[in-house]
Amino acid sequence: MTRETRVPSRRRLRRRERAALATASLTALALTASGCVVVHGEREVLPATTRAEAAQALTQFTTAYNKADKAYDASLDADFTTGAFGDIDAARLKARHANSPQGNSAHTPLVLSDVTYTIPKKAGWPRWFVAQARGNRAEKLRWLLVFLRHDPDEPWQVAFLTLAKPGSVPRFKTDADGFAEAVDADAADLAATPASLSRRYTTYLKSGGDGFADGPHTSVWRAARKKQARRPGLANQYIDTPLTRGDYAPLALRTADGGALVFFTTRHYQKQTAAPGATVPNPGADVLALTSGEIKQSLMMEFVSNEVALDPAKSSGRSEVSVLGRTQGMTSAQGS
Repeated sequence: MTRETRVPSRRRLRRRERAALATASLTALALTASGCVVVHGEREVLPATTRAEAAQALTQFTTAYNKADKAYDASLDADFTTGAFGDIDAARLKARHANSPQGNSAHTPLVLSDVTYTIPKKAGWPRWFVAQARGNRAEKLRWLLVFLRHDPDEPWQVAFLTLAKPGSVPRFKTDADGFAEAVDADAADLAATPASLSRRYTTYLKSGGDGFADGPHTSVWRAARKKQARRPGLANQYIDTPLTRGDYAPLALRTADGGALVFFTTRHYQKQTAAPGATVPNPGADVLALTSGEIKQSLMMEFVSNEVALDPAKSSGRSEVSVLGRTQGMTSAQGS
């Protein structure tokens, strides 16, 4: 099962222990030497990074991602992925490696161009920023990558990767230096608080109702699932659950019109059950590589999905959230 909060690696724990000791020593030294009040840097509003460092982070990620994709080896980019995208990428590579242990003979390196960086100012950790680019795959769509880290000794990791139509990504509110504004998860001036979007979205997928604009990731997806549920001989059931903690927590940027662009995560289960005497579920090789147990009559598949949505300001008079993009991947399955 996917965990909402990743267990830190030993290397990360050692870095954090060293950082904590260094901070404690410097604080004690400052108090002893001067008796002055220590300024807490975690409370100061600062840019999450520099544009040069953001560009370097994108290069490091792309290099690692291409190595992992060529070898079908998840360990090669594990240090540069986390959260929803980390789960999706690791499962994809695990399945492909099981079926092609010699690697990806059709590998084409991912190339990202026409890149813009949106870097918010914020206090405390985690720090994060968004890279928007054109890719040599799905060229008609814009790639949105959200980079995240929890301390300065960690590498930047991609937590969200979604695709959106050109022109659908709004302009962001920026200050005189070009830095963006991060929106609090509990911001009450939006149609929906960013913290509530994962729960609201999964509730909508189950029951419908108001709150989300019609589109391929809302009304169209619900209609497609309803049609699949009625397939003769093979019942499809769905369970949708929110993911809101740790590196799956929502992240939001203020848009120029006062709304917010929100990245959030959800988990989905699909159970396929064959009627007595009907053909049992027969998934492809990649699904089987992630499946435990024997498929005798049913197959339960688990998916992780990351979404990007436009959340309007209450003052705009609009109340519906528009889901602009969704990237989903299967992470495990169970036969029975």
